[in-house]
Amino acid sequence: MRPKGERAPRGVRGVRGVRGVRGVRGVRGARGIRGFLRDNSLSLAFGVGFLLTLAGQAVAGHADFNNRLTAEDLAPVTFGGYLLSSDFGVDVMENWQSEYLQFFLYIFGTVWLLQRGSPESKELHKAGTESDEDQKVGEHAKPDSPRWAAVGGVRQAWYSRSLGILMCTLFLLSWLAQSVAGTAAYNEEHLRELQAPVSWFEYLGAADFWSRTLQNWQSELLAVGSMAVFSVYLRQRGSPESKPVGSPHGATGVEGG
Repeated sequence: MRPKGERAPRGVRGVRGVRGVRGVRGVRGARGIRGFLRDNSLSLAFGVGFLLTLAGQAVAGHADFNNRLTAEDLAPVTFGGYLLSSDFGVDVMENWQSEYLQFFLYIFGTVWLLQRGSPESKELHKAGTESDEDQKVGEHAKPDSPRWAAVGGVRQAWYSRSLGILMCTLFLLSWLAQSVAGTAAYNEEHLRELQAPVSWFEYLGAADFWSRTLQNWQSELLAVGSMAVFSVYLRQRGSPESKPVGSPHGATGVEGG
């Protein structure tokens, strides 16, 4: 123990200082990671769930594909080969396109369409694109508003619809990818059965293409319509997709917190 008033050697002070700084940085780093996980937990959870289910689909699809090949006395394919196959591609794309179609229709549809009593609907008097003041654009933009909300012209018009435009673009691209992969998968099956292949345009009119497409569209439309109606009368405490538990059934555009 050093006598009172005696200073620690320079080397000791330096080591303690470095340890202290490292300790503070470590605490801040841990808090930063926890904060990031908390602030992005919704997208992270669904992202992980997406990857796990996609991997599960690939494994199950590979087994089913090889079972069909074996039944036809054909050689099975490797897992990597299946991931690059049109059979896997069309199964994935037909689901993606329907999901993006659902959001595209929902985003644009809820501008004008209403459902009394549903938190999925705007308030009944707000049908339409609303005023600049309500939307906080142009001269009504706030200091922390997105930059393009404050400007006028084409940039503001595009940004005001950018979410719906993105969803529409993703829908069209994934639907196109479904049609291309579907044509290849359809022709592979035809060739195994010694039938003539079809062109892409011919496949667009084939029952296989529209069966794959419409079976997904109907399920998405059913889910959205059901949610809009059920949320009028049912509640989920704490969810922003539900009205507060005590809100009346007729309250429209009221979300929980």
